[in-house]
Amino acid sequence: MNQLFQQIQETLINLIAQGVALIPAILIALVVLGITWYAANVVRRLTMAAGRRVVKNKSLRTLMVQTAYVAAWSVGIIVACVLAFPGLALGDIIGLLGLSSVAIGFAFQDIFKNFLAGILLLLQEPFRLGDQIIVEGYEGTVEEIAIRSTQIRTYQGERVVIPNASVFTNAVQVRTAFSYRRTDLEIGVDYNTPLPKAVDTLLDAVSQVPGVLSKPEPEIDVLGFGESSIDMIVRYWTEPDRPSVRRTQTKVAIALKAACDRANINIPYPIRTLYYYDQEKFADNSPSSGNGDRI
Repeated sequence: MNQLFQQIQETLINLIAQGVALIPAILIALVVLGITWYAANVVRRLTMAAGRRVVKNKSLRTLMVQTAYVAAWSVGIIVACVLAFPGLALGDIIGLLGLSSVAIGFAFQDIFKNFLAGILLLLQEPFRLGDQIIVEGYEGTVEEIAIRSTQIRTYQGERVVIPNASVFTNAVQVRTAFSYRRTDLEIGVDYNTPLPKAVDTLLDAVSQVPGVLSKPEPEIDVLGFGESSIDMIVRYWTEPDRPSVRRTQTKVAIALKAACDRANINIPYPIRTLYYYDQEKFADNSPSSGNGDRI
C-alpha cells in the first residue's frame, strides 16, 4: 500500500514539475496570441484599404477582409501551439488539421457548398447589389451577397434568403442587367377599323407617354385575327427598374384608351354568337326520324 501511495506521489510531482516547466512556454504562447490579435486587426485594415482601391464589389471586399483576418489568426494559433507544447511538431499539427478537415467536410458539406458557390458568385458577378432578379420563383432587389446566402427584398417588402448553391445552380433572370427593358402590351381593335389608322394612332400615343424611351423606338405589331377583334401588341422600352416599368405601363394604357376614343376606334368586348334550333324538329329519337324503337 505504501508503494502505491509512493507511485501516486511521484506521478503527481512529475506532473507538477512538467506544468511548472511549461509555464514560460504558455506565457510566451499567450504573448504570441496577443500579438496575433493586434496583427490580425492590422491585416484586416490593410486588406480593407487595398480592397477599396482594387475591388469594386462590396461583397467581394468583405470576403477578402474576412479571409485575411481568419488566415492571420490561424497562423498565430499554430505558432502559439508549437511554442506552448515543444513536443508537438508542426507536421503533427498539419496532420491533425487534415484529419479534422475531412471530418468537418462530411459534417458541414452543405455549408461548404454554399460557401464555394458564394465565392464563385462574387468572382463572376452575374448580378450586383441593387439589381432586381428572379430566382426560384422569388423576385426582388438584391440586398446582400453573403458567404452562405443571397438576400433579396421582394416588392411586397419581404426579405428572402436563398442559399448560394441554389442561386448558382439555377437560372437567374436579371431584370436590371441592361440600361433599358421592353414591355409588351396587347390591345384589340374592331374589325371595321383600318389597320394603318390603328397602327399610326397607337404609335403616336405611346411615343408621347413620359417614361417611354425614344431609343429603341416603340413598335406596333399585328398579332392576328381574334374571335371578336384584330389583336395588336404595343412594344415600348423603359428604364429597367420595376417602379419605372409598372408606372409607365399604367400611363401607356391610359394614353392608348384615350387615343382610341379620340380616333373613334372601338375596343370591342368579346362576342359570342348563339344558335337556337327546334329540338322537337331535329330530335334524333322522334318517330319521324325513322330512328324509333323497333320490335
